[in-house]
Amino acid sequence: MVSTLRWGIISTGKIAEAFAKDLVVDPKTRDVQDVAHKIAAVGSRSVDSAQSFIDRILGGDKDIKAYGSYAELYADSNVDAVYIGTPHTFHYENALNGIKSGKHVLCEKPVTSNAAELRSLIAAAKEKNVFFMEALWTRFQPLALEFKKISESGILGKPLVLHADLSGDFDIQTLFEHPSNKLSKPSSITGSILKTPITGVDANTTFTLNFSEAELSAQAALSCSINANSFGGGSGAGVTIRYERGSIHIGEPIYCPSSFTVTYLDKENGKNRVVKEEKRFFEYVGVGWHFQADEVARCVRDGKIESDVWTHQKSLLQMEIFDEVRRQGGYVLPPGVEKVV
Repeated sequence: MVSTLRWGIISTGKIAEAFAKDLVVDPKTRDVQDVAHKIAAVGSRSVDSAQSFIDRILGGDKDIKAYGSYAELYADSNVDAVYIGTPHTFHYENALNGIKSGKHVLCEKPVTSNAAELRSLIAAAKEKNVFFMEALWTRFQPLALEFKKISESGILGKPLVLHADLSGDFDIQTLFEHPSNKLSKPSSITGSILKTPITGVDANTTFTLNFSEAELSAQAALSCSINANSFGGGSGAGVTIRYERGSIHIGEPIYCPSSFTVTYLDKENGKNRVVKEEKRFFEYVGVGWHFQADEVARCVRDGKIESDVWTHQKSLLQMEIFDEVRRQGGYVLPPGVEKVV
């Protein structure tokens, strides 16, 4: 039996467009046979905006309802789950209203403005017994799942150092989730922020995470910027993880890569030598947003309120790190942005 999840799309911006386009891709093209998706409604600040989205992105499907407010969409009994693609400073309010309406919620990243807001949403979801997850789409792509399998298999030994660079979202879970770390939080976090003189927002951020509380002794060095191009030109940007017996390099862009390279090392006369190198490629119809939707559909079908792949705990760890990096960097969010502190 195929379980079909009926979605409501909140917001009509670029991210919502990307998600909606992938949502209507036939699941069979990615070898998914057990779940399917249907867009039942789109909510925006006006009916015209919602209808324009349906016409431009979804072929003018007459079965999709256009709403001029989010509240109307939340009240629609034909909507099982909502995808929230609004700017992240509105995520807390939008997600909370969806949860209170009894809808399952997939909320774009970063899921909230701080960890306190996220704790509040998790508590509300548990109280209403609805599914809630941050839309960290990278974690559900086939490449990420295959990489994780190799990383945690032990064939390369323990991870030692992780470097990642991108003007966007970063993922330190390679170290956090490795079996030898035993889900221990970073033993230390060091962050540095350079603000742009134009508006005072963070232009360049670098942070280092140490993991040394369990059997793992490793470090993650992460950086992001809004004023430097990390793509191409032999920059070597992307993600590189060095292990005891090799390395894995994930190419650009790291939020949706199409390949990674595994290098296997062995010692000869006390020196490391490359014994094998494998490059793995991944292709599918769509951009990659639909894999997280498949996870939501399966979790809702099975009565779960959180994913085993991208748990509430992992989102909380991520937000706690962001809070600490902002604190060390002296970056304070504008008044009124944080609804819970």
